[in-house]
Amino acid sequence: MRNTSTEVAKIATRMAISSRDEEEVLKLKYKKSDYLVTAVNIGGNINDSIHTILERALVASKRNNLIREEHIHEGAIIGATRDALMQVQTRASGQNVGGKIGIARRGEHISVCIFLSIGLLHLDEVVIGIGHRAIPM
Repeated sequence: MRNTSTEVAKIATRMAISSRDEEEVLKLKYKKSDYLVTAVNIGGNINDSIHTILERALVASKRNNLIREEHIHEGAIIGATRDALMQVQTRASGQNVGGKIGIARRGEHISVCIFLSIGLLHLDEVVIGIGHRAIPM
């Protein structure tokens, strides 16, 4: 038997690294296996974008029916997104970033993955962070 929290985290990561064209294909593929998924692009100065990143994760989750408009569900997305942000923020602090948030849910397990490219002159640094929560169905 597979560990659902691990599988959900892998799928959230896959959504975060997907292209826009791949997103729709992946949504259909994962829906057949009872996974709900979404992704949203993010960018800008990481320090100035924290509020926007949290907001985009929340709106995308609601819009794609991964969560209900309830305090516990919304708090889970915000908490998992903040966990992922903490993992990438040290490396990206003060820098301009571009990337994507991938979110996946199956049953009570929900994961948020943040994949970022950090612009440093002509070199790009890549960083990834992930957060997980369990919420009632």
